[in-house]
Amino acid sequence: MAERRVTIGWPEGLHARPASVFVRAAAAVGVPVTIAKEGGNPVNAASMLALLALGAQGGDAVVLASEADNADEALDRLAKLVQEGLDELPAAA
Repeated sequence: MAERRVTIGWPEGLHARPASVFVRAAAAVGVPVTIAKEGGNPVNAASMLALLALGAQGGDAVVLASEADNADEALDRLAKLVQEGLDELPAAA
């Protein structure tokens, strides 16, 4: 299983607009991804309801994970999005 531990860069955390940006990006990467607050239970990263239920605040640590083959690039892109608080998924390298 591939994992990335990152700190949420959006000051408002994963709520409203940032959550919407993240959910769209998670759905777009093409592999199933989960997200969890550090030490918490993972949820589907492409589910708005599950993401909002995490209650992840700006500065919280989260773990992105995927069991899919070749998930490293997808996780790197999502990690960058979360850590830097970007408005859209970064372009593939």
